[in-house]
Amino acid sequence: MNVKSKKKGEHSTVELVIEVDAKSFDEAVNRVYLKQRKRISIPGFRKGKAPRNMLEAMYGANLFYEDAIKDIYPAAYEEAIAQEKLKPAAYPQIEIVEVGKEGFTFKAIVTLKPDVKLGEYKGLTAPKEKVSVTDADIDADMAPYIQRATRLTAVKRKAKKGDTAVIDFEGFDNGVPFEGGKGEGYSLELGSGTFIPGFEDGVVGMKAGEEKELDITFPEDYSPDLAGKPVVFKVKVQEVKEPVKPELDDEFAKDVSEFETLADFRADLKKKITERREKQVDTEYERAITDQLIDNLEVDLPQAIVDQQTDRMMDDYRMRVESQGIPFDQYMSMMGMNPQMLRQEAAVGARRRVLNELALEAVAKAEKLKISAAEKKAEYERLAKEYNMEVEQIKAAVDEETLSEDLLYQKAAKFVLENAKVGKAPAKKAAKKDEGEAAEKKPAAKKTTAKAKTDAAEKKPTAKKTAKKAEE
Repeated sequence: MNVKSKKKGEHSTVELVIEVDAKSFDEAVNRVYLKQRKRISIPGFRKGKAPRNMLEAMYGANLFYEDAIKDIYPAAYEEAIAQEKLKPAAYPQIEIVEVGKEGFTFKAIVTLKPDVKLGEYKGLTAPKEKVSVTDADIDADMAPYIQRATRLTAVKRKAKKGDTAVIDFEGFDNGVPFEGGKGEGYSLELGSGTFIPGFEDGVVGMKAGEEKELDITFPEDYSPDLAGKPVVFKVKVQEVKEPVKPELDDEFAKDVSEFETLADFRADLKKKITERREKQVDTEYERAITDQLIDNLEVDLPQAIVDQQTDRMMDDYRMRVESQGIPFDQYMSMMGMNPQMLRQEAAVGARRRVLNELALEAVAKAEKLKISAAEKKAEYERLAKEYNMEVEQIKAAVDEETLSEDLLYQKAAKFVLENAKVGKAPAKKAAKKDEGEAAEKKPAAKKTTAKAKTDAAEKKPTAKKTAKKAEE
């Protein structure tokens, strides 16, 4: 491998022209030949036994070139950036310049972390709401407990909204029963909106043993075979039940909670509501401070870094969905989304995350923050405990460099928050042109080969961000 040329580009990029010598390339070609020959058969030779020179003579000297390039360029790229002491911040763009028996030459556009001008990061201010909890709030949190303790009791009166009617029903389209329009012994809560508009209202006022025909028109957005159609439902009420709520007393508290008195139960609910709201308020405050930190940042952000972060977020999202046993395509269909829509949403969060990390890295540099060996050891032990794994297993999954980087972000974020204060939010600055705005609007540069996800990059998992609250 030889770096033929090195040229600085726009948006924190470096263009490397890298040469792979004939010997190394021929070795890569031979490796590919040995892997693929078993699938190739030509007259006069047993399958998998045809010599390489024979195959190249028949199908062309470049028969194995494409796969050989894929085989060797990642290592050549890694060697080149090590030689030039570069630290890529995103996958490179690869372009083949020349290929032949003399070797091959390719161009790599390497994206580096951009230079950052930090701006203000101490004394940032943001409002913080005071948390209060009313009796109505407690009542609202108690409602599910009341619902679970509510019992249905049969009554002999006409059904009203809020009652549950046990019904038999069958639907007819021009006198013909239609599929899915029949049910027996169905418990329908009147007013729940479970059935199509008009049905539940038609059952209101009926008594046990009463039969009735309901003229109903299906909504226009219903299934195509019934959308907008007028139909007739024959309904018979078997039973009418009214909900009987429990008495809100100490016995109720004992039944639905661990507390002996209603007062203690309500006090616990108030405490939990308070904690929940305080956490929400803290999150909103921290996000506002982070937004200011990012707004004060001056940086020419390469789109390639945002794209790579977006890829990671998409992969993580897909993994979390599929870990729940749901095919990703099915999940997106259920949510009314497509990959393009999801990626657009992910890109917004990815951009913010990248800017946040750049800002925190700059804060750490400005304040000379470091991560000690003891801190790294403690974090490995914490992760091992959290995931019920051995420390060595965690170390194998999360390398020390990545762990240290995450801890440094956390320490910098903590520093910014400790030096921030509650107060009036600063006036919004005039909208400055986002350095990456133009890049976001441009289509991504065409990749002439696969992304240069080197073996090292593929094997190195992204460490869990243990305390980057601002990203939440």
